[in-house]
Amino acid sequence: MNLLKAITTVGGYTLLSRVFGFVRDILIANFLGAGMVADAFVVAFRLPNLFRRLFAEGAFAAAFVPLFSRELEPGLGGDAEAARRRAQEFAEHAQSVLALVLVAVVIVVELAMPWVMAVMAGGFAAVPGKLALATDLSRIAFPYLLFISLVSLHSGVLNSLGKFAAAAAAPVLLNITLIAALLGFAHRTETAGHALSWGVFAAGVVQFLWLAWHCRESGFPLRLVRPRWSEKVALLVKRILPVVFGASLYQINLLIGTILATYVADGAVAYLYYADRVTQLPLGVVGVAVGTALLPMLSRQLKAGEDSAAMDSQNRGLEFALLLTLPAAAAFLVIPHDIIRVLFQHGAFDAAAADATARALFAYATGLPAYVLIRVLTPGFYAREDTATPVRIAIGAMLVNIVLNLILMRVWGHEGIAAAASVSAWVNVVALYWVLWGRGHIALDARLRMRLPRIVLAAAGMAGVVEIARQNLEFMMSSGLAGGATALCILAAAGMASYFVFAVLLCAASAQDAKAMFRRGG
Repeated sequence: MNLLKAITTVGGYTLLSRVFGFVRDILIANFLGAGMVADAFVVAFRLPNLFRRLFAEGAFAAAFVPLFSRELEPGLGGDAEAARRRAQEFAEHAQSVLALVLVAVVIVVELAMPWVMAVMAGGFAAVPGKLALATDLSRIAFPYLLFISLVSLHSGVLNSLGKFAAAAAAPVLLNITLIAALLGFAHRTETAGHALSWGVFAAGVVQFLWLAWHCRESGFPLRLVRPRWSEKVALLVKRILPVVFGASLYQINLLIGTILATYVADGAVAYLYYADRVTQLPLGVVGVAVGTALLPMLSRQLKAGEDSAAMDSQNRGLEFALLLTLPAAAAFLVIPHDIIRVLFQHGAFDAAAADATARALFAYATGLPAYVLIRVLTPGFYAREDTATPVRIAIGAMLVNIVLNLILMRVWGHEGIAAAASVSAWVNVVALYWVLWGRGHIALDARLRMRLPRIVLAAAGMAGVVEIARQNLEFMMSSGLAGGATALCILAAAGMASYFVFAVLLCAASAQDAKAMFRRGG
């Protein structure tokens, strides 16, 4: 299994998903703007997404993949076919227990939705009808949790087998379904938010069928067997509970920010949502890709006793993450207003909303490298089946986030909420690395120590080039959508080209790295 090949496979499909996601968000901004319906839909969509991150993508994947990889590894002289049967049986029992728990969760939350919304979006009560609308949309969208959680299990199976493409492509189906729902039904439902919420529900079903079919094609069909509480399932549940917090700091911070933003101003929730969507491009393409590829690789290497290989994989994960993330963060810091104006300032999304969103994007950008590094460092714990330490670190970082939110939102409004999330993410990164280093599980090797300052210098040089280009293209930015889009494309091209030149001249990257992206993994 080639780490860079796996990262580019996941990252490539995630990039495609983010492109469709931008189209989706541009349409949402055009149809909904940044008012009552937009705020209500953002909360409705964020609720199942939060639970998905808590119980599925974060906790379940982090706990399931090392245990599944352990079952899948036959050991020296072992029977590979028997190992596959054990792994399949474990996955089927895990799926049945997960489905049973999720059905119960969905029923309880659907019944309690008015009270849940009163907690999540209490500030909406000040606007007549807003809280009721958020409740209705959340009830429609919430069953998405059931299907997308089962999708996460199937994704863990495929990723452990070294088959990353199908799982990485699943989010593309989500965005295509939402685009279809908005274009086909926005004018046929009570609001465009209702059409989108039904689209979320449908997307969960589509993604589940897609992954179930690919598992079958890979020789790992997962039947829905009678739920049985076994020793292995009990161990899985024991591992999941602490990871609920440790793997999900980013989403929990977003939820805290969403709750507090409902008290800041009308539209604040939407400003933070759209800014977050922009940062999700590099976070998804780089952070999710590296974390997704790294966890099964580390698990297999450590199971086989290849500690030095695991250390090298962790270093390369850090290197690739920073190489690809720092230029994106630099661009968001230099041209946030231009990015938001071109992407979202259309239809109901006016100049004031674009300016407010751009300020939030700037604040989020300061923490973007940290969000990505969390994804890279946590597999170092999960692959060693340690799910307790990250939760302790995450709790500390969340407390920092809450305190800073309460302070900074009074000074900077919604921008303070975004800044607090960035600071808490850096606190999390420092603590994760310090603990791993103290245990001897990570240390920057000579290659990373040499390349890291050069990557920083290359990103800074790129930022200077983009700023100079922005000043010279200001007349195009203010000449309408076509001119602004053209100018943004020129800025992006100038940024990528200059970063490549600086990276090569400073020896921050090599031609061998590019070749490795296309080398077939073992």
